[in-house]
Amino acid sequence: MLRATPESPRMFESDFIDFFSRIPGWVVPAIYVPVTTGFLYAGYSQVVSPWLLAAQFMVGWFVWTLMEYWLHRTLFHWVPDAPWGERFHFLLHGVHHEWFEDRYRLVMPPAVSIGLAVLVNVLLYGVAVLVSPWFAERWIFASFAGIAFGYMVYDCTHYYIHHFKPRTAVGLALRAHHNKHHHNPRYQELKFGVSTTLWDHVFGTYEVREP
Repeated sequence: MLRATPESPRMFESDFIDFFSRIPGWVVPAIYVPVTTGFLYAGYSQVVSPWLLAAQFMVGWFVWTLMEYWLHRTLFHWVPDAPWGERFHFLLHGVHHEWFEDRYRLVMPPAVSIGLAVLVNVLLYGVAVLVSPWFAERWIFASFAGIAFGYMVYDCTHYYIHHFKPRTAVGLALRAHHNKHHHNPRYQELKFGVSTTLWDHVFGTYEVREP
């Protein structure tokens, strides 16, 4: 049972809700490895070339990195101008900034990630069908696999750089990048990428712009 501790304080009065507000890190791969595999299998049944399947997968992963950046920059840092705005922001993302060492409130709850995944996939599939039914039939499932895999990499990377010490140059760089976002007030509206810094470079949020 995952109970309240000094490192993972109680958030909700209800024991039931508070229990399910804590998500162990292993839940993400437990869900998204099968999801990725299922989409890859569906995609493989639609194409004749493993190289094409790999290309479709990489396109989906690339799309995810852009989604990761913009979700963090916009939705996660959005505080609605409403009486419930502060509470909404805290529950969605502010809790992570407040209790950044809480290992059980770091990865996205499955109900949220699955709900977002269904919404995104339905929207992307609808757009693909409108643009080209042929494209939708032959590309979309392997691309969905890439998006699911990209999300899994993002959440696992996020968990790893918070609670383990990376041993590679890439891991250390990502950890330093993310730690600035958390701990340096000058960077709290910068450095939104977690699994990659690419889009911070592209959109000018990698470093503070001096006047």
